[in-house]
Order: sequence, then C-alpha cells, then structure tokens
Amino acid sequence: MRFTIYQESRVGRRRTNQDRVAYSYTRDALLLVLADGMGGHLYGEVAAQISVQFITQSFQQEARPKVVDPVLFLSRVLSNAHHAILDYAFDKHLSDIPRTTIVACLIQDGVAHWAHAGDSRLYLLRKQRIQAQTRDHSRVQLMLDQGLLDAQAAATHPGRNRIFSCLGGNHPPQIEFSRGTPLVNGDVIAICSDGVWGPLEGHRIAQVLSDGKVMESVPRLMDEAEEKGGAQCDNLTLIAVTWHDEQQDDTPDTVSTRTMPEDANNTRMEGFGRSKREPDDLSDDEIERAIREINAAIHKFK
Repeated sequence: MRFTIYQESRVGRRRTNQDRVAYSYTRDALLLVLADGMGGHLYGEVAAQISVQFITQSFQQEARPKVVDPVLFLSRVLSNAHHAILDYAFDKHLSDIPRTTIVACLIQDGVAHWAHAGDSRLYLLRKQRIQAQTRDHSRVQLMLDQGLLDAQAAATHPGRNRIFSCLGGNHPPQIEFSRGTPLVNGDVIAICSDGVWGPLEGHRIAQVLSDGKVMESVPRLMDEAEEKGGAQCDNLTLIAVTWHDEQQDDTPDTVSTRTMPEDANNTRMEGFGRSKREPDDLSDDEIERAIREINAAIHKFK
C-alpha cells in the first residue's frame, strides 16, 4: 500500500477535548477511527477513548497482515466497544451511561469499508467532488429527509446536536455500514467530528482537501473551522488519507508498506489525559486511575 496520512485534534473553546482519533496500518491493511464523546465531566472522553483504543487494539491483534473479513471485523469491534462502555458504566455505578459517536474505516486490497454511528462524518473525495458521505444519525438529518428543514435552517437548528445512534447510552447502536468501495489514485478519505463540518459546508471541505496534500490541507482546514466556530468552537478533529497507486513515485510524506514484515504494525493514537486541561481539572492520580479503569473495561472484551 502507498498513502499519505495526517491527523489533528484541537480542544477549540472547550475545557477539555472529548474527541479521540487514531490510525494503524500493517503491510496490507489501514484502519482509521474517530470518536466524539458525549457526557458529563470526564465520561464523554472515556467513552471515546474506550472506543478508539478497543478498535485500534483489535486491529493490531487481527490484521496479520489483514483481517479475514472487513465487514465482520467492523461489526464485531464496534459492538464490543459499545459493550465495553456499558461495562465501564456498570462498574462505576453511573446513572448516565457515557456515549460517543464513532466512525471507523478499514482499507485493504485497495477497497475501503466503513461503519458509523452518530454525526461524525466520513467523506470520500474524488476529483474535487464528494463521491460518498456518511449520513448523520441525527434529528436534524431526519427532518431534512422528511422535507421539514432545508440546509440553511438545519445549520442553526437548536436540535442539530441531538443524535439517535451512538456507542454507549441506554439503547443499542444503529450502526450503518458502507458497501466496499474500490479506491483510485488520488482519492482522499476524510473523517471529522462536528467541530469541523459544523462551521464548514461539504463543498468547502472537498475543495481544500481534494488536492491530496493532506499534510498541508488538514491544518489549513482546521484553522478555517476553528475561526468560523468562534467563541462557541467545539472540539475539532480531522484525519485524512490520500490513496496512491503503487506505480506513483514516492514523496517524503508518502507511506509505503511494501517492506513491512507481515506481523508488524504502525499506530498513532493519543493517550488518555493528554489533552489541554484547566488547572482545576483531573489530577495526575485521577488520570492514572481512569486509564486503569479504561484498560480493565477493554480487557474484558478481548
């Protein structure tokens, strides 16, 4: 495989960052995953951390050098991540179960498969156009589908952040799966939280990212989203990958996996507790305890 990849997450104007993002690749498979946590102090980011960490670690264990069945893999790991969140809430005696959106994309054999729950989005960009896009599991999207709102009204609707499917919470997630989509040279897959797509229209995201130079265009798009988000700017996270044919020449930013051993993987995932915090937030001891509890919840479903 040959690709260029870049991810970035910012706290925006919030106290903490409840978004989580990661990627991991082997010689023959690439995983992208993003979660946007919801819940009270700490617990939204715990749900997001459990989800991203569980899915990424499962990929590391099973992709040798690729998973047996991409759709079954995504179905199983998203379901198990959901149950790991429930188990964490049960052990902590939480009355309000933490929740998180999720988008996970697995690429192998040149074909992309993705699954999502909630309103974090995946865009497949081809030749400066949106070739495919996830459908938000939100109240506003339902109203758009029913003709009760237009796009302009949806952008400012007070219920635009209400979602009906997520990992965690009191109801089983309604996970939506894509068809396998073959990638062509220059395709860009971008996954982002609502802190990015909320202030920006889809065509603007496509316009900026479609040049394929994700190392430069992702920070530029994040700057634009953060500026337009203003004083109410949410956490914002974006991961984008440009797919390259094997025949193309390598550039300094290109990842080529052809020489990787079959059992090797390369992963980038930020750890819990590293996001910007206020001085009166969690202590180091509280963060360490949260990390142990997260790992314990994940371990039960491995």
